[in-house]
Amino acid sequence: MSPAAADYEAVAADIEQLAATEEDSDAIVRGAVEAIHDRLDTYSWVGIYFVEDEELVLGPWQGPSATDHVRIPIGQGVCGAAAASGVTEIVDDVNADPRYLACFPSTRSEIVVPVLYEGSVVAEIDVDSDAPAAFGEADRVFLERVAAAISAACLVGWDTGGMDWDAPENWA
Repeated sequence: MSPAAADYEAVAADIEQLAATEEDSDAIVRGAVEAIHDRLDTYSWVGIYFVEDEELVLGPWQGPSATDHVRIPIGQGVCGAAAASGVTEIVDDVNADPRYLACFPSTRSEIVVPVLYEGSVVAEIDVDSDAPAAFGEADRVFLERVAAAISAACLVGWDTGGMDWDAPENWA
């Protein structure tokens, strides 16, 4: 059964509240993954991949088991395609999409939502479902709202080492 609009609203509002009040980026990202996974029954596996150089690197996740895909080159698979384009990908039948990198035999559909910070993809939310065609417009809108809420907390691979890149003297 698909989540109701009230479920999406409640989870998104809780994640936005967490992002607004919590100072620890790790706690924000982990809290978002936990809320999405634990409160939406059709979401069987939820993970956040962070952009580090030319790869996606798996961060916090919740689901029945870990995935072997802890590093994915940008442009490879559904996750890599979403990171390369900056556009949400919805796959109704993973078995019919040649880009799908198989993680779990039970997975039937997937949605991947890029997390943008100041116009750049810095991470993405990857959600699998054991039901075919489990994701639609409401899921896209909900997860894009979550992505916007947690974007600043996803700057893991974008550490400047204290360098102020906005200062003209540091421009290369």
